[in-house]
Amino acid sequence: MPERNIDFGKFGARGIKGSEAVARKLDELAGGITTPVTAKRGLMARLHYLTRTAHARQAARDAGLTVTDRTLKAWLEERRKPTKANLERIEQAYRTVRRHNVARHLLRRLNARGGTRVEIHPLNQSQVPRQLQRVVEYRTMNVRRWDRIVDAWAAGDAQGLDDAWTDTIVDLGSQWGQYEYVTNVGFAA
Repeated sequence: MPERNIDFGKFGARGIKGSEAVARKLDELAGGITTPVTAKRGLMARLHYLTRTAHARQAARDAGLTVTDRTLKAWLEERRKPTKANLERIEQAYRTVRRHNVARHLLRRLNARGGTRVEIHPLNQSQVPRQLQRVVEYRTMNVRRWDRIVDAWAAGDAQGLDDAWTDTIVDLGSQWGQYEYVTNVGFAA
């Protein structure tokens, strides 16, 4: 694609990939447990979420939490504490299972009534020398089909999400490449 940025930030521009901003917003819309996994309350809430049913336990195993049932029981009864590596696995498994569980509902909300209005806030060029700055402005667009975006997000596929988001912003017209990196992407469902 001719508009893709090859060396982003070379002259001081700051921002994040648009697909990363979309993933953050989808995580925010998905909600979930806000207490950190390092706190007792956050750990217990995540463990209960991941072990309440046989289906949840299998999803947690598929997501990378591969400890024995005996170890899980010891953690739930607070006889043992997970190691730092296991805390990270618990958090990752929780995020993966949560994304999978809310994806269908979120997709239905985003596609409802002809799509969802998206605000794209351009990259920050305050550190770029004046003669090298682009004229980039705040843009809005209506995203009608969220299927590929939400599917890639739920699967944790960063490259797939980036490709789906890039295919979506092409609808901005000939200058869509200026919105590959942004400061924020906002939408509500």
